[in-house]
Amino acid sequence: MSFIKSFFISLSVITCQLISTQADTIINIRNNCPFTVWAAAVPGGGRRLDYGEAWRIPQTNLSSIRSRRIWGRTNCNFDTSGRGRCQTGDCNGLLECEGFGTPPNTLAEYALNQFGNNDFFDISLVDGFNLPMEFSPASADNCSARISCTADIIGQCPNELRTPGGCNNPCTVFKTNEYCCMSGNCGPTNLSKFFKDRCSTSHSYPKDDPTSTFTCPSRTNYRVVFCP
Repeated sequence: MSFIKSFFISLSVITCQLISTQADTIINIRNNCPFTVWAAAVPGGGRRLDYGEAWRIPQTNLSSIRSRRIWGRTNCNFDTSGRGRCQTGDCNGLLECEGFGTPPNTLAEYALNQFGNNDFFDISLVDGFNLPMEFSPASADNCSARISCTADIIGQCPNELRTPGGCNNPCTVFKTNEYCCMSGNCGPTNLSKFFKDRCSTSHSYPKDDPTSTFTCPSRTNYRVVFCP
């Protein structure tokens, strides 16, 4: 009996350690918009969030998983099998996203446990804008960085970037090196400055890192809020 008891105690310890490893960081996604938003996350999947609802996503701090993002989808219609379509941010017609969304969509991007044991995170408008967003640590005691983009970008969107339900980034529309930095050499443009002037801490074009990327210590918990 003592051997069996010891075995199960050891198994419980190992299980707890695995759970701890698998949930080093928690991201809480909340919808404060006065309408339904279908939240999406890679990794994570997707979920319908009515006003005031939240979705808690555990994340591993594996530094090898670099490309992570969260966004909101609008004007969606899914059947009981989780298949359908969204006006903005659609991910191949799936409720549970397996890949990135279709522009325009405001993005919360992040990479965990990177250089110096820091997390790197940002709000990006490189795929355009469809929802106001805040991306910040869950507690200011751990890290005080807080970024948000709440301007009326859809209402003020330049005519050439307008699209139903959102405002496209110029790269999506024109697909040229000037806007997309395909060769690695590009700078701000009049159209990217439209986004930067309204959301100064958000990525407005692909090389807009110096003023738009923030850090917190690894294992910080975060929150993403639609319509903060």
